[in-house]
Amino acid sequence: MMRLVAGLLALASALGSAVLAATVFAQAPDPTLAPLWNLTVGFASPESAYYDAGSNTVFVSSINGQILEKDGNGYISRLTATGTVVSEKWVTGLNGPKGLRSVRGVLWVADIDEVVAIEIDSGKILSHVKIEGAKFLNDLATAPDGTVYVSDSTALKIFEVKNGMATVFVEGGDVVEQPNGLLVEGNRLILGTVGPAPTAAEGGGGRGGAPAAGHLFSFDRRSKQRTQLTMQPVGGIDGIESDGKGGLLVTDVVGARLLHVSKAGDVKVLSKFPAGGADFGYVPARHLAVIPFLRTNTIAAYDLTAALK
Repeated sequence: MMRLVAGLLALASALGSAVLAATVFAQAPDPTLAPLWNLTVGFASPESAYYDAGSNTVFVSSINGQILEKDGNGYISRLTATGTVVSEKWVTGLNGPKGLRSVRGVLWVADIDEVVAIEIDSGKILSHVKIEGAKFLNDLATAPDGTVYVSDSTALKIFEVKNGMATVFVEGGDVVEQPNGLLVEGNRLILGTVGPAPTAAEGGGGRGGAPAAGHLFSFDRRSKQRTQLTMQPVGGIDGIESDGKGGLLVTDVVGARLLHVSKAGDVKVLSKFPAGGADFGYVPARHLAVIPFLRTNTIAAYDLTAALK
């Protein structure tokens, strides 16, 4: 009898392992979308793409040098939503331009320790707003009233710029973690983080090779109350755009993926990429995501119509 019991246990264990292996084997890999168009020349470390509906234009920021070096090599390109380059170097003389967003006919750019205002109609630089205490301005968002928000991934702060004056909106690694992607939706500011703030032991340089564990938060623009939008893993967030239905599209730059986060907080992988996609633009009428790939110096567009069904 003991031999029979032992044999049955061994068989059950083997069957359990086989079922587990079959389950793992049956799991579908992350989907991979083919680009609708792909531009491989004219960009130098492109960090951000942004679609401005008023001018029906896609703007792309190219760092064109070291990410925090004030070398004047950075530039903004102007494209059509169909992938035609209208002006490769529409605006030049920037340093390390990253996040882009427009409001009231002005394109705002995060540029290391200042935000730069560019008139869209003329391409003329209107102003430079220096931000005291800024170390690594990354993404940028604008509100209809003209307020500009910009994340600082090193100083662990989000700044608010009004009427040419900058103040701290929220700060601290326990509040904003390592902040990156920003988006204004009504009375809330949405933040995507790369992951927890680096500890002193890590020298401020990352998480020691551990997988990115970023989060998606919203802040009430008046009370500054923080809400976590999903409890599911989102990797290391870079760009954030609205899907127009209460959900969000985000790039996981560390995991090289494009994700959809529903209003209820459910996370779905829309596409896996060969490289990490950075801060992206979205053309709602076409369901088109325009994604810059900083390390490969390319810009690619993906039709999300089927993926979002």
